[in-house]
Amino acid sequence: MGRRVRCRPPARLARSGRQRDAQRGRNRPERHGARIRARSFVPRLAGRIAELAPPLIARVFVDTHCHLDVAEFDADRARVIERARAADVIAQVVPAIDVAGFAALRELCATHADLHPAYGLHPLFLERHEPAHLDELALWLERERPVALGECGLDYYVEDLDRRTQHALFDRQLVLAREFDLPLVLHARRAVDDVIAAIRRCGGLRGVVHSFSGSLEQARRLWDLGFLLGVGGPVTYERAKRLRGLVATMPIQYLLLETDAPDQPLHGHRGARNEPAQVRDIAAVIAGLRGIGIDELAAATTANARRLFGIA
Repeated sequence: MGRRVRCRPPARLARSGRQRDAQRGRNRPERHGARIRARSFVPRLAGRIAELAPPLIARVFVDTHCHLDVAEFDADRARVIERARAADVIAQVVPAIDVAGFAALRELCATHADLHPAYGLHPLFLERHEPAHLDELALWLERERPVALGECGLDYYVEDLDRRTQHALFDRQLVLAREFDLPLVLHARRAVDDVIAAIRRCGGLRGVVHSFSGSLEQARRLWDLGFLLGVGGPVTYERAKRLRGLVATMPIQYLLLETDAPDQPLHGHRGARNEPAQVRDIAAVIAGLRGIGIDELAAATTANARRLFGIA
């Protein structure tokens, strides 16, 4: 009988402890590297998402009608402007009222880039206006190229203002606005129908009726003619039911915010001086009436102002 031979596994299948350790060593860095690559992917993904996400839009406002050049602001005008900026008011349209104030208004707006002048002859100050002032206004419009012509219009609230003189002054300014292709800043206190008729007669105009207080039917006629509505402090009073109802439902593309500072103080501030910073509170009231957020209202009205006046 032959000798028994013990079989051994082939040498290539046998692994020493050193080989096993080496094998584990090869595996460990690979797994560790995979973890490193997974972690490094996270910030790259976050960065890519940030690139794809729409940019955040800051809430900003435009006061489309304030008289920051008048004497009521002489004592603290710089602080008033700073308060407006702190309230996210990025631009203000400042309409003149007579020729005598044109130069000071130009200087004020040249000093503050967020103030934009408009030049016009206000109907309340008929005693200050002379026939030659219309020619002077035309020179200012041609030379300065303001954002608008105004404030001009008709006022039937003050009974002793001669209406024929008002109409003559207003009609000439409408022609100038058309000639220089400028939007109008209109005053129409208790005179909305006659203002609409004058706009229609002239034709080729656009602008805003400031401090609008008319009816829905009048508003629609103005929209059809290319005019927006400026809304300010009066909308904060609960008794202004017609105005509040209109503002709550009107197409937002026809809405502009304004203060008419230093006039038309808000509810709770009766008798106080109004100022451009209050436009944010006006916006909050209107947003509440419309059932939308103030950011949405700010974005829409600021876009409207930029489109009408061509301001950044």
